[in-house]
Amino acid sequence: MKDFKLYAITGETFHPGRSLVDVMEQAILGGVDIVQLRDKSSARAELLEKARALRELTRRYGVTFIVNDHIELAMEVDADGVHLGQDDLPLVEARKLVGDKIIGISTHAIEEALLAESQGADYLGVGPVFPTTTKADVVDPVTVAYVREVAERIRIPFVAIGGIKLHNVDEVIAAGASRICAVSEIVGSDDVKGTCEAFLKKLNG
Repeated sequence: MKDFKLYAITGETFHPGRSLVDVMEQAILGGVDIVQLRDKSSARAELLEKARALRELTRRYGVTFIVNDHIELAMEVDADGVHLGQDDLPLVEARKLVGDKIIGISTHAIEEALLAESQGADYLGVGPVFPTTTKADVVDPVTVAYVREVAERIRIPFVAIGGIKLHNVDEVIAAGASRICAVSEIVGSDDVKGTCEAFLKKLNG
């Protein structure tokens, strides 16, 4: 996969009155390298419509498009890959379905990270670093100590995620993260493009 620095995940509850595509386009214009569609509540037909729209958008800008959980949907719209949690389809089984597409795995402990790396994950999600309310089923924060451990022991790309804001991202970068993901801080911003640019400025040091 192409390397990346800034990863944005959709969160439509954070931008009422603004369209999904418009918000994610502003994120891309601000420098986001990866867009993930994460939608736990929409019916399949609506989810497919969103996935197609984001696939078209990301393709136009040459940005990587990932679908959360829904492998079949990702294949249907020719997404670049899927992101799976610890309770989703095991990585080995997912690889049989997606072939050489990107597979990202959420991890909350070094044992999970080492296993995902050994099984051929393309990148890891490392978090939630800080408390977050973006997801209903969120686990306890892993803190920057886990980010530091992954930075020291894992060789594949990883992205720090969970409660990351402009005011605390420096702490995450100092722990060894060179790639970060934000949801509400980006998509809920009054200036999505400007927020992404501010994150990148910090990442680029």
